[in-house]
Amino acid sequence: MVNDNSSKDSLTRDLALVEKAVQGNQPAFASLMSLYEDSLYHMLLKKVGDPVIAEDLTIEAFTKAFQNLSRFSPDYAFSTWLFKIATNNCIDYLRKQKKDPCARDKGQSNSTQPDIVDYAFGPEENFIREQRQRLLREIVDKLNPRYRQLILLRYFDELSYEEISVQLKLPLGTVKAGIFRAKDLLYHILKNSRDI
Repeated sequence: MVNDNSSKDSLTRDLALVEKAVQGNQPAFASLMSLYEDSLYHMLLKKVGDPVIAEDLTIEAFTKAFQNLSRFSPDYAFSTWLFKIATNNCIDYLRKQKKDPCARDKGQSNSTQPDIVDYAFGPEENFIREQRQRLLREIVDKLNPRYRQLILLRYFDELSYEEISVQLKLPLGTVKAGIFRAKDLLYHILKNSRDI
């Protein structure tokens, strides 16, 4: 009985946070991230076995969830929807590795999109997407220029680590470490904005 109540409480809490996040409330989305980041990361780590890749897949899952929040159906638990996005991302990554074992870190395909996106966006949905993109950009703009450039190239331009390394004339390890640090800084920016 206690489990049913706590389950209902978490569903109610998540739905309230999603509704606020859809309206552009950054702290609400940061709260959702805080609630699910660890469990999502550990699930992905078990599947891919690489902490850096698991971290990338975790960030990508949250990014896709944030961009598609208006598509979330309250008929389902937010956690189920989020984990489905992450699982689909992971499957895409693992498929790519099977096809081309040297393809590591070349970015994930967007094949999770059919599960969460209707291709015919209305004016309201386009407005919400644009608002979210602006919000994401504002968050990224808070980084120092070095980290901002790495995040923009990796997640907005969807370049692989290798492509970024070539473009910036930096060693691959430096690029990976910089992106890892930038993601950590972004997480702290979001987490700290929860208190605003």
